[in-house]
Amino acid sequence: MIGYTTIGTTDLEKSLAFYDALLELVGGKQLMGLERIKFYGTDAGGAMLAVCLPADGADQSCGNGQMVAIPGGSPEGAAELYNKAIELGATDEGAPGQRVDFFYGAYVRDLDGNKLCFFHMTPV
Repeated sequence: MIGYTTIGTTDLEKSLAFYDALLELVGGKQLMGLERIKFYGTDAGGAMLAVCLPADGADQSCGNGQMVAIPGGSPEGAAELYNKAIELGATDEGAPGQRVDFFYGAYVRDLDGNKLCFFHMTPV
């Protein structure tokens, strides 16, 4: 259902280093891009995350209520993504843990303040 989600950055090179190292844990890599935008995914036909300098040249800002959720594959995988993000300079927005019976999640803000969730869902 989702083709790609785009988040802005103030420093593309710094963000690319962050996302290269982080998304590698779930098989993600840069698939394509232009000078101001790069797309991450596991294959070109699947959902992607784009990191970009804003097209209008204005300052990057984070949307209130916006968040990108990245599946960890397991509770341990979600915790591993959280720990790697913190190691790479992200800030804590909610340590890994069971939120409700079917949802395990961990929350950070990336280097530009974009909110990320690393999660695992189990059938109800």
